[in-house]
Amino acid sequence: MKRRLPFILAIEILGIVVFSLAYDSLDFRIYWLGGDAVTDGTRLYDRQLAAHWFTNTPFMAALFIPLSGLPLTLARALWQLASLAAFTWACATTLKMTGRNVPLKTVLAGALLLAPVWHSFFQGQVNLFLLAFVLADMHRVSRGRPAGVGIGVATAIKLTPGIFIVLLLVTRRTKDALTAAGTFAFCTLLAHAIAPDASRLYWLHTFYDTSRVGVPYISNQSPLGALTRTLRGTAEVGDWYTAVPLIIGTAGIFLAAAWARRGDWLTAVAVTGTTGLLVSPISWAHHWVWIVPALAVLIRDGHRTMATCGYLVFTLAPMWLTPYTATPLRPGWHLLLLPVANCYLLAGLFFLAHSFCLARPTRLRQGTSATTSEPSTRRNQPPRPRVPARLARTTAPDGGLERPAGRGALGAEVPARPAVWRDARE
Repeated sequence: MKRRLPFILAIEILGIVVFSLAYDSLDFRIYWLGGDAVTDGTRLYDRQLAAHWFTNTPFMAALFIPLSGLPLTLARALWQLASLAAFTWACATTLKMTGRNVPLKTVLAGALLLAPVWHSFFQGQVNLFLLAFVLADMHRVSRGRPAGVGIGVATAIKLTPGIFIVLLLVTRRTKDALTAAGTFAFCTLLAHAIAPDASRLYWLHTFYDTSRVGVPYISNQSPLGALTRTLRGTAEVGDWYTAVPLIIGTAGIFLAAAWARRGDWLTAVAVTGTTGLLVSPISWAHHWVWIVPALAVLIRDGHRTMATCGYLVFTLAPMWLTPYTATPLRPGWHLLLLPVANCYLLAGLFFLAHSFCLARPTRLRQGTSATTSEPSTRRNQPPRPRVPARLARTTAPDGGLERPAGRGALGAEVPARPAVWRDARE
């Protein structure tokens, strides 16, 4: 199998190249048209592009101004190749945070089969860049280095990565949080200078308007999407739903902070990314690229059965097997369809519950959770318990045998024991 991996990876990469040249990815076309419309008053948000609304930030549209001057096919091919490079970088960063010596080609070949990943290529989406930006910053945080620029840029492109700024604040990485917030503000003001009319319309009206997208659509694997499908309408959900993202967001952030205090920043990243998906009212299937660090955590910690089940769910994407074409509200009506129609959502909730069970204070104090081998992680490891003075021993100069620090109760010497006996006791 190892000999076939380079061949499999080459086929996958070739498939991405051929696909980017042959297929007109809808979301990328909207991005491309947005780069042309961003400077034309409010046209970016008050008119549909390619029969769909542009729902990203003005900064995202401003980034596409250079690409909008290129032919669509060339621009799309460059975008997809850059997405592949960003995803490779994200996988490499994840491997570094696990501390495991696993070939990158093995991880990349398997990760490209995940439905959120190939769906991002299929739509020409921006998710793989956001994943790479955030992981690069969080890797720097895990090593005690200054960070925040990547998270700030990612938040300026799409608001959901802003949850990582909250994580930085809760974990007392105040300078990094200020750097991220400052980067976000700079990018947003730059977009306002480029497109003032579009920026005002977006920030005053558009960014919280979920009516521009199909909330009940089966691809929306958020709690709001699941409830809307089950109750047959957004109006049936009610104002009480506001409490749901607040509870999930608060619990998820403090859970991630608990792992960060332990020094396990990879788990903190996976928990925060999953929490962001559950808090957002719209979490399309291609947004769930955060399954990559989540699977890395499960595999690293030895939970291979759960990792295998998660990989199968996010590779097969069984929610697409439910009936969803006749009407957007049809999937999720039947009780037996609920787990299948909302499988990504349930997997995310299960991962948070699993992380919570492992993050109990007693387990963390005992050091039972796996941590990475990064230098900063080793510095954050709890000190080994002190051995009581009555058990203290000194090492003899001959052969590593130990003798007690005193004599026995009857004045006789206690027999020497191998040094390994002390390690076993400790």
